[in-house]
Amino acid sequence: METRWTSATIAGIERDGTRLVRLRLDVDGRQEHLPGQHYVVRLRAADGYTAQRSYSIASDPADPLVELMVECLPDGEVSGHLHDVAEVGDVLEVRGPIGGWFTWTGDVTAVAIGGGTGVVPLVSMLRHARRLGIADRLRLVAVGRTLDELPYAEELIAGGAFVALTRENLGSRVAAPPYPEEVRTLVDLPTPAERAYVCGSVGFASFAQRVLGEAGMRASEVRVEQFGATG
Repeated sequence: METRWTSATIAGIERDGTRLVRLRLDVDGRQEHLPGQHYVVRLRAADGYTAQRSYSIASDPADPLVELMVECLPDGEVSGHLHDVAEVGDVLEVRGPIGGWFTWTGDVTAVAIGGGTGVVPLVSMLRHARRLGIADRLRLVAVGRTLDELPYAEELIAGGAFVALTRENLGSRVAAPPYPEEVRTLVDLPTPAERAYVCGSVGFASFAQRVLGEAGMRASEVRVEQFGATG
């Protein structure tokens, strides 16, 4: 479905003192999205200069508002404004929902691996699955440096995600990226996963694809969404 630019009013904004800001947007003429899709946010200066960036959707399709989790990056034009300046009531230009390849609706059993803010579209998938009572069809792996730096950490853990931290221990698990044998358990239990999703930085995506291959997932069934350091 073709999307168009429209306006979105910030209905809620949450900053927790970290580099992350959670936005709740009331999108004019909103189209229901699929878990895994994203929006483009465009800022326009008084002199006509524009800057735009893409951000994954975290909200469940049934949510009347669109939720985005934005990481503030060094010198990020859009992320810096959203993190430091934007307030409730501000109106943004947005286009979406966008994307069809990296979507999951519950049609197949899947394993999904996200690194850092790459977990955001996985949260949309999780919320969708829990609302429909099909959470057993989705197995999540969330990877972060520390628990405080991992977006939606508490919700992911409560939803049954396997969380691997690389800079601090989590319970009895020592700090380390996910091992192939840990991922293999999720690929195989209780029935084999039919598809895999990977979202994160270029380096993380390469690592996750390798781990999935070692865990027995066919490369042809892995869908990847990767991003670079732009803001």
